[in-house]
Amino acid sequence: MSTLLTDQVRDVVTAGRLGHMVTLNPDGSPQVSLVWVGVDGDQIVTAHMAAWRKVQNLQRDPRVALSIEAEGSDEHGLDHYLVVQGTAEVTLGGAAPLLQRLAEVYLGPGVKFPPVDDPEVGFVVRITPTRIGGVGPWAS
Repeated sequence: MSTLLTDQVRDVVTAGRLGHMVTLNPDGSPQVSLVWVGVDGDQIVTAHMAAWRKVQNLQRDPRVALSIEAEGSDEHGLDHYLVVQGTAEVTLGGAAPLLQRLAEVYLGPGVKFPPVDDPEVGFVVRITPTRIGGVGPWAS
């Protein structure tokens, strides 16, 4: 297990809250997308049915940041949130099975997602964390 993906971090990532993924546009400006997130081994994963801007950005520049709101607050009353900085690897294929797994968390048991019989292969993004921060027990 990754020393960065502690049990507390994994709990936040798999709790069914949307991730705010930040990638870099060609001109260096930030691009933000809301994404479903999960964990696969020591990586955080997202799935995308097409080469949307975020996918194109990561194919060009793998630097990525992800924030997720979390349960609880600190002793000062600040809400917990997780920030992950890392590098992403984009692979062709596998989006539909990953989206189906994540849909069970985000939409509920028994849902079919994507809601088509023959979905595109899409893309899977695997984020290897290089730094964990935010407000919560995972922050240093």
